Amino acid sequence: MSSGFSVFRVGISFAIMCIFYMPTIDSLPELSPQKYFSTLQPGKASLAYFCQADSPRTSVFLEELNEAVRPLQDYGISVAKVNCVKEETSRYCGKEKDLMKAYLFKGNILLREFPTDTLFDVNAIVAHVLFALLFNEVKYITNLEDLQNIENALKGKANIVFSYVRAIGIPEHRAVMEAAFVYGTTYQFVLTTEIALLESIGSEDVEYARLYFFHCKLVLDLTQQCRRTLMEQPLTTLNIHLFIKIMKAPLWTEVADDPQQVSTVHLQLGLPLVFIVSQQATYEADRKTAEWVAWRLLGKAGVLLLLRDSLEVNIPQHANVVFKRAEKVSCFIYYWSTIYVDDEVAETVYRDRKRKLPLELTVELTEETFNATVMASDNIVLFYVDWQAVSMAFLQSYIDVAIKLKGTSTMLLTRINCADWSDVCTKQNVTEFPFVKMYKKGKNPVSYTGMLGTENLLKFIQLNRISYPVNITSIQEAEEYLSGELYKDLISYSSMSVLGLFSPTMTTAKEDFSEAGNYLKGYVITGMYSEEDVLLLSNKYAVTLPALLLARHTEGKIESIPLASTHAQDVVQIITDALLETFPEITVENLPSYFRLQKPLLILFSDGSVNPQYKNAILTLVKQKYLDSFTPCWLNLKNTPVGRGILRAYFDPLPPLPLIVLVNLHSGGQVFAFPSDQAIIEENLVLWLKKLEAGLENPITILPAQEWKPPLPAYDFLSMMDAATSQHDTKKVPKCKKETDVQENDKEQYEDKSTVRKEPIETLRIKHWNRSNWFKEAEKSFKCDKEL
Repeated sequence: MSSGFSVFRVGISFAIMCIFYMPTIDSLPELSPQKYFSTLQPGKASLAYFCQADSPRTSVFLEELNEAVRPLQDYGISVAKVNCVKEETSRYCGKEKDLMKAYLFKGNILLREFPTDTLFDVNAIVAHVLFALLFNEVKYITNLEDLQNIENALKGKANIVFSYVRAIGIPEHRAVMEAAFVYGTTYQFVLTTEIALLESIGSEDVEYARLYFFHCKLVLDLTQQCRRTLMEQPLTTLNIHLFIKIMKAPLWTEVADDPQQVSTVHLQLGLPLVFIVSQQATYEADRKTAEWVAWRLLGKAGVLLLLRDSLEVNIPQHANVVFKRAEKVSCFIYYWSTIYVDDEVAETVYRDRKRKLPLELTVELTEETFNATVMASDNIVLFYVDWQAVSMAFLQSYIDVAIKLKGTSTMLLTRINCADWSDVCTKQNVTEFPFVKMYKKGKNPVSYTGMLGTENLLKFIQLNRISYPVNITSIQEAEEYLSGELYKDLISYSSMSVLGLFSPTMTTAKEDFSEAGNYLKGYVITGMYSEEDVLLLSNKYAVTLPALLLARHTEGKIESIPLASTHAQDVVQIITDALLETFPEITVENLPSYFRLQKPLLILFSDGSVNPQYKNAILTLVKQKYLDSFTPCWLNLKNTPVGRGILRAYFDPLPPLPLIVLVNLHSGGQVFAFPSDQAIIEENLVLWLKKLEAGLENPITILPAQEWKPPLPAYDFLSMMDAATSQHDTKKVPKCKKETDVQENDKEQYEDKSTVRKEPIETLRIKHWNRSNWFKEAEKSFKCDKEL
């Protein structure tokens, strides 16, 4: 049975019940105990209140009970007032305390006793009775662990309707129970009255009742969290019914009809439709876009993928989004928009949109203040745009760095919104966002090229507190440098210190090393020693000049490397290779460093920390030179859940962990799997590698030879903005606006020419561009005053 028919059936059932009970007596029937118990039927629910005739204390309760007769009858529950006589000595009529309760029966079986003070009004009566009858359909929980257990149990099986109400028996509780009566066999209802539980799932407003729809049926990975959709309307029976009806509809639909003729459940419920206009060349990318948009508009609008190639209607070529309102006379708006953003990044920004950042810890720059600020003191400048998800996500990390450095650093953290001050950003050679530069007096700006995270940026700032390479002037100072004592406050940011050894006459080699140290500043500590007694150090560490000493502080050892070539590029390569671990844990952050080695990846997948026995076996093979042609590493699926997605691309079904896979991404795309029935020991690994070398092993899969590139072309934001601005300037200013003179600022600005990029501007990627004037023009043309 289709979901649409199910909802239709529910609506009809409500109507039938209302019609069926129309002629029934609305007043509360009064029966004797014998007559009441004779009317009870097997499987039928009945609520009874036993009382002495003409008891004045029960008049208020009886009024509310009388009001509850009709709604409870709608759910097939009879209600009666049972008049006890003084001679009656049964359980329900005998003692006075028993007369202060109402009793819920199912057939002749007593289900629940309710003190009358808990049934304080009609809402409380209906809510309590339905709650008792729906014991299996509605789970009441008090902590996050219970919610997680229910969520995990239902992944891949059923969806959850989770609600929070301030108390049992209030109107919102009744609304949830009435919805559970209808949909309890389709969805698992979960109820709580604990504010702490609501806060723990990320709800910011705990003052009012809340209802979430947990999309667990689509989740097959137990480590993946169910998506959650918040019902933003007040908790009423009708609103919950409409909300669930929308949740039952397809997330998005593919259509090839005239938008004028398309109608969905969303339009019937008064919600607009958003058509993503697709064509054959961008079909796969548009499908992903439609899904991305549909999740974010769920409950607010319907999303459809419209195939332009199969349409005979005329849709403007520049438009790739059509907006249809739920009105008798449909209003269409055509948009041009590029809406590609990382799902996780955009979702994080949306989730944290109400989080108040302490922006006062950073200085906001403008066109007037930029020059004076960066030339007056040492600065870190964040170049960002406030409409881009990646920029706003990194802004949070940037503020976290400011919090950590508060009161401990002389470096001034500043920021400039390039959406407002595009000319400043152009002069600083910034055309991709977010971007960070360090400005120091008398020196060229230094661009930050590390990961966009708090710890990596903090490391870059802290390691730039000193100039590189450090000039070491004595043997004693060199020993303190190598031991970590000289810069012990920086050791936590750099696990290795590099000391270059040169004789005083090696002028070219020293210049090349200085260039290499300057290139690596912010990422590793480098120093240079070239005094007359440098041979004492070279002899101590058994190395000929010129040479590098690598002090690995975490391991407490010093490694010496003679320099066959002193070219800066070669020195940088040696140092960056030395920073890599022999058997690293692969993460999202460090994968690029190991991927650039252009070697096949020998990956040990583990569901947790790596087994020391397996690690020792692989390290033994490294020492014996068996793995020189590979990059051995391991991946912890608990720390890096994306690893499960990688394994699904290799295996069907997934084999048990741990397992070893050899992936040749750079040549052929072959994927080989170490036999899961063999122990991970040196002998078996060596035998398997020899079979691979001899071509005796077959790959389990071959990855397609396709480029890793964005699904759509990139856009140069600044040039687009300038073009849009010049186009806007040629238009006549509306009469309702006051014309103002635009004065040009002739003051020259500090211009960064030190880091001019070699790539053309059009290749720099901006993931999201959406010009507001398109919306304004569309609103003006179609005179539609509502906004999605």
